[in-house]
Parts: sequence; C-alpha cells; structure tokens
Amino acid sequence: MTEPRTITPAHQYRNNDKLIGIGNEFWDMSEHHGLAGIVADYDTGTGVLRTRDGHETLPEGHEFVNFSCCSYLDLDSHPAVIEGAVRALRRYGVLDHCIARSRVQIPAMLELETSLGELFDAQVVCSIAASTATFGLLPLIASGHLGDGVRPLMIFDKNAHVSMANVKPVCADETEVVTSRHHDLDFIEDMCRKYDRVAYVCDGSDSLGGYAPVKELAELQDRYGLLVYYDDSHSLSAYGERGIGYVRTHNPARNDRTITVVTLNKAYGTSGAAIVLDGQSRKTLRVVERFGGALNYSQLLDTASVGAGLASAEIHRTDELTTLQNRLYRNIELFDSLVHTDQSNGTFPIRLVPMSDTTVIEAGLRIIEAGFYVSPVFFPIVARGTAGLRVMMRAGQSEQQIHDLGKVLVEAGARPAAPVAGAPR
Repeated sequence: MTEPRTITPAHQYRNNDKLIGIGNEFWDMSEHHGLAGIVADYDTGTGVLRTRDGHETLPEGHEFVNFSCCSYLDLDSHPAVIEGAVRALRRYGVLDHCIARSRVQIPAMLELETSLGELFDAQVVCSIAASTATFGLLPLIASGHLGDGVRPLMIFDKNAHVSMANVKPVCADETEVVTSRHHDLDFIEDMCRKYDRVAYVCDGSDSLGGYAPVKELAELQDRYGLLVYYDDSHSLSAYGERGIGYVRTHNPARNDRTITVVTLNKAYGTSGAAIVLDGQSRKTLRVVERFGGALNYSQLLDTASVGAGLASAEIHRTDELTTLQNRLYRNIELFDSLVHTDQSNGTFPIRLVPMSDTTVIEAGLRIIEAGFYVSPVFFPIVARGTAGLRVMMRAGQSEQQIHDLGKVLVEAGARPAAPVAGAPR
C-alpha cells in the first residue's frame, strides 16, 4: 500500500497559514477584550449603541458611540431612504424575484441602474456587493473579454483590498499576474512599455486612508492604453458634486479603459454595488451579465434595497447632499486639529491612529470603556508591525463627541496634533 501523498501549497498568491496563524491571535484578543463580536442595539434618536449581551469587559447596557462606521453621511438612517425601501416593497409586492437577470427580471433594478446612470453620466450595472462584482469582472478583464480582446498583464496594487487580491489566482488562469508596490507609477509605465496591454487593479480610495493618483494614471491610459480597475467605494457620496466619488471627479479618462466599482453600503447609505462603465458596447455588457459569475445568478438586489437606492439617488440630486458633505468635512477638520495621523489635512473620512502590535488592543479597550468604539487593525489588515486604531468620521457626529474622543485617544498613546500658530489655547 502506497503512502498517502502530502500536498505542498504553492502560496503564489495567498497564504492562509500565515494570514490565520498570525491574524487570528489578534482577533481572539479583540474578542476577548470586547472589541469584536459586539452585539448592540442602536438608538436612532441619539446614535448611541448599547451592548445587549454582557461581557467580562463590557457590561450589558454599556453605551458607546461608533467611530468605526462607513456610513459617512448617515444616510442609512435617513427617513427618505427607509421609506423608499418600504414603498418599493409595496409597489412590487415581492422581496426577491429569484432568477438570473439574463432570463427574467422585474423592472426594479433596471430603474435603479437608470437612475445611477444619470447620476454618474455613465452606464451602470448593479450587483449584490462590490466583492461580487469584482469576482465577476476581473477574470473577464484577464481574458480580454472586457477590454479590447487582448489578454493584459494584470498588475495588482500591493495594498489592493482583499476583495480584489483574492481574485489573483483566478486571473492567473487566464493571463500573467504580478503585484506592484503601492501606486508605483514607474513600475506600471515600465510594464506598459514591455507588454501589448496592461491592466492595473487598485483602490480609488483606500480603506486605510488616501486616494489613488488618478490623474497620473490617466496620463498612462492616454499614452499606452492602460486599463485601470478602481474600487472607489469609500469616496462614493462623501466626495464630489452629486457624490460621484474621487475617481469620477478627477479622472479625465472616461472611456472603456476605466472600470470603477463602488459599494452602495457605505456613504451612499443603502445596499449593493454599482459597476460604472463608459463606452462599453451592448455586446460587452451582455458578456458581463452572462459570464460575470454571481452578477447573473439569482442573487440580485432585493426590492427593498432597490427602493432605498432610488431614494438615496434623489437625495444626491439635492443641496442636502452638499450640506451633509460639508458637515463631514468640518468634523474631519476638527479631528485633525486634535490628533495627528498621516492622513491629516484631507477630505478622506478615515484616519489611522498608529499604535504598536503590543498596545493596540489595550488602547482600543480603554477607548470603548470611555464610550467610543474605534476598530483595532492589525495583520493581515495592515502590514506586520503597523497596527493602529481606525477612526471613521461621519456627518452626524457632534463636536463634543469628537473632542472627547480626541482626548481619550491622546491619553491612550495617540500623538496630539501640532498647535496651529495663532490659534487660541
């Protein structure tokens, strides 16, 4: 009898042993100290959360303000958005028409795609999630079926969100895949000189703060025909006229060499995702629908999500959106005046407060005990040795809450912001 074969993993594109072996220790510590796995009720009037279940660190009923929420404009609790969801359910009389959209669909999602298309001045295809859209689209780019028919060299940015990085092995079955340093324009241009076609995959707005060099990439698109795939989820609604996001605002390359995916679950305030396209033929769109994986399964946006999305789109067409954006920016500016981070002095709503691997959990615990939640981030969310506390600003946070959070962050080891010359002490 032969000995059983032992499988040796290639670890060419991912390494679960490393990810879980190191990362799980931090997650266990987070949960043990009441910083993960929290169950809490939300008070819509005050925005305060109250723990529902007791914990050895956090007693039942402990109140805290969530400073780690991606609903940057608080539209997820907007009365018009809630009513939009209810109204759509009553109008269509069905929650989820469970069949692939390429076969039969009720007109609900088409209405949302039309509305978002007008908002973005582009073609829009909706998806149940941005990660679902990415998993469907990137292999089609790799095979040349979403592009000009040429299989490109696929360059994944080193810091690309896990929803994109996880698709590397699938793309590698269709074409050559490499990883670049973060926004390494010189490397990208060098590859454009060496290959007939290149596609670059990155975040338009990073989940740990900052924006992509959109204008510089547009120059490479114009010079070499570079295709750029952006996930701009964190800037949708929070940035730009009518909330079209950072990429759409600054990218002059509005053509079929730019593909942008945005989630509707963050500042937009609803659910699902939108694929924003320019210049794609009807034939290409049909390929996306039919062969984009779960984009065509019976997993479409449910009717309530569509109704909420339509209501949010209407808010984006009014001055109320600008008012909410300005409130958010004022809150960001106030936080930056209290705590120093590498992301200071920008409009991006995420700030990463540096801590060490050994202090980040203790600091997070001290902050939630003081009545605020900021999420500890650690490997593999960030590189080893660069742990920190991720703070997310929102339009609805009060000045007092921000001042109080800034004070406790500094007490927990954050670096205070440098005083502004001439400012009152």
